Amino acid sequence: MSKIQVLDQVTIDKIAAGEVVERPASVVKELVENAIDAKAAAVTVEVKEGGISFMRIADNGCGIDREDVPGAFLRHSTSKIRNAEDLEHISSLGFRGEALSSIAAVSQVELITKTPEDSFGTRYMISGGKEEGMEDIGAPDGTTFLVRQLFYNVPARRKFLKTAMTEAGHVSDLMTRMALSHPHISFQFINNGQSKLHTSGNGNLRDVIYHIYGREIAANLINVTYEKKGIRITGYIGAPLISRGNRNFETYFINGRYVKSSIIYKAIEDAYKDFTMEHKYPFTVLHIEVVGEDVDVNVHPTKMEVRFHNQQMIYNSIYEAVDQALHEKELIPEVTIDVPKAEPKAQAKPEPKAQPKLEPKAQPKEVIQPEVNNSVKVQPEKASGERDLDYFMEQMKKRVMSYHQQNSSAEVKGKSDIFKPQVQVDRVKEVAASYRAKQSPEQMTLFDGKLLDKEKRANYKIIGQVFDTYWLVEFDNSLYIIDQHAAHERVLYEKTLREMKTREFTSQMISPPVILNLTMQEAQLLRTYMDQFTRIGFEFEEFGQDSYAVRSVPANLFSIAKKELLMEMIDSLSEEVHRRQSSELLDEKIASMSCKAAVKGNMRLSAQEVDALIGELLKLDNPYHCPHGRPTIISMSKRELEKKFKRIV
Repeated sequence: MSKIQVLDQVTIDKIAAGEVVERPASVVKELVENAIDAKAAAVTVEVKEGGISFMRIADNGCGIDREDVPGAFLRHSTSKIRNAEDLEHISSLGFRGEALSSIAAVSQVELITKTPEDSFGTRYMISGGKEEGMEDIGAPDGTTFLVRQLFYNVPARRKFLKTAMTEAGHVSDLMTRMALSHPHISFQFINNGQSKLHTSGNGNLRDVIYHIYGREIAANLINVTYEKKGIRITGYIGAPLISRGNRNFETYFINGRYVKSSIIYKAIEDAYKDFTMEHKYPFTVLHIEVVGEDVDVNVHPTKMEVRFHNQQMIYNSIYEAVDQALHEKELIPEVTIDVPKAEPKAQAKPEPKAQPKLEPKAQPKEVIQPEVNNSVKVQPEKASGERDLDYFMEQMKKRVMSYHQQNSSAEVKGKSDIFKPQVQVDRVKEVAASYRAKQSPEQMTLFDGKLLDKEKRANYKIIGQVFDTYWLVEFDNSLYIIDQHAAHERVLYEKTLREMKTREFTSQMISPPVILNLTMQEAQLLRTYMDQFTRIGFEFEEFGQDSYAVRSVPANLFSIAKKELLMEMIDSLSEEVHRRQSSELLDEKIASMSCKAAVKGNMRLSAQEVDALIGELLKLDNPYHCPHGRPTIISMSKRELEKKFKRIV
């Protein structure tokens, strides 16, 4: 018996459909591109349940002749090309003739179309690749596709679809690209009955960018106009100050087609290299026009990949266009100064005195309090003999808060605006009591000996601070060098993680609130993780379409929870979604943000404060590295020092 058999047509169609139709966004892409090819001036896309159960794509284009309707759903049938030579100069978005056939093979499709010459329209039904009927119907000029129950006959593919919200996010991202690629067409996107996008179609690309991304990005655009050697580049790039944490905002089109190309994004990012920080990516919307013979779009059925005849020329042209635009405009950011509110005259505070050279037994100087109503009341200064770990950690906290408050525009209205003050006070008391109750704390082993132990604690000696950043500690014939910033980062990181696991957090209100203007996909991402943000102390309030006002933040992030950091978190979450990693990583990202509140280098601390920091650091499971991988502490033995000075060989 022969083992090789010819597959039946149904199986063939389902296999072919798998290359073209991956998710609802794939269906929308193919049908919207057909609408653009049909010279439509307006396109409406409506989805329900992320497009899994229902999709409607309507346009006012040229329509399909009645006699061509059945043939349009056959494999490799198209009106875009006639022979292989036409592939060398493709001017349309679709050309393979696989879209309608693939969509009809895995869903229930209803087509309503009418040409301007016909008196009435045509209604055609096809399900699972099998024709179910065709009839006359009243209809406006253009074409409307109704696609229902995607993958209803391929359950193996249907179960791999994501949640309705995730799939709707992919569709919204696609519609954003379509609107940017053809600003002369009015696009409308409706999700579960709510209009999420509606562009005017006036041909102004800047207006489309403003409508999608908001005023902040639209106000920081740089125009790009370049033409050389048959390559024309137009569009906008963002000023370096609006860089983001992923490549989602790098958008470029080849002859009106949205593509992804490593050559293009490398050219863009290389041009920005001197203007942006590492791991930051620019905002771009570039239209690249290339002679059809120099680009191959027939690489994959999705038509998202392209190949260039001369890759080096493409790279050089894009690099030169972006670099030229960046150097033409003065990129000095404008800084606005917030005018402080008038306050009643108060007794002038004394100027802080310069701190003398720090010695191990020096007493900490009084710290000028930042003008913030903290939820924790500061106790009067204790006598030297009564100072303990809690006191010195509190002094360090006040120094850090004072440092950050100088650069913060956030204001607290009063003690009444601080969320749950008594809870935080009670928790501090509990922590202090528990610390004093521990008579024999178990400390971890550091290197060859225990640096912090009840019996040995008095044996180590803090020598002093060098470069206002590093602390020298002598213990057990070794010299330890501690980076105060890295050490404090580790302490704050693990403290934040511990509080989130035990739900021991407090929120603090900010005034004025931070306003986040998000894209549709970012807003859906925020709504997905809203519960996790809320349980750790954030409070969000809807502020118009896809905009949110941040009313409260975790207390330990009060001085640093600026708009840029919050957007950085959302960008990183977007990357995790694409990599299909666990959403629980949000806790670690929040904890990483807390690191920014750590005491900085070039900030002077007292020996007592550093003693407290060392105590907190060495109680951790991993005191050796900060959350970003840098070492917190290094050592050099007495023997190594003596070898350096040639005392021993």
